[in-house]
Amino acid sequence: QVQLVESGGGSVQAGGTLRLSCAASGFMPRVASCMAWFRQAPGKSREGVAGAFPGVGSLFYTASVKGRFTISYDNANYTLYLQMNSLKVEDTATYYCAADPTGCSSWDRAADYPHWGQGTQVTVSS
Repeated sequence: QVQLVESGGGSVQAGGTLRLSCAASGFMPRVASCMAWFRQAPGKSREGVAGAFPGVGSLFYTASVKGRFTISYDNANYTLYLQMNSLKVEDTATYYCAADPTGCSSWDRAADYPHWGQGTQVTVSS
């Protein structure tokens, strides 16, 4: 059974940093496997923040976080990370880890992912 457990959220001031972790169990990433970080702010739809195809090393970012966030995957302990620097108030949201062991057509389509973590809150204050 696939399980995703997130950690690392919290409250920071604008300009600060946070690192989110998502420990994956129950599957071993294959070439086509995809994993991603999504976020959802109150009253807004869930949006893709960053995605990765661990098997081939491809990384993707939504435009608003490019240059500030870095997604990475540790093959040794099956953990997905999101390093968030220069945080802005508009980054405030619940962040979710998602995985599709069999592959996805588009990294930022939430409907493509069958497995989700429980979410971790990130709050950025001015």
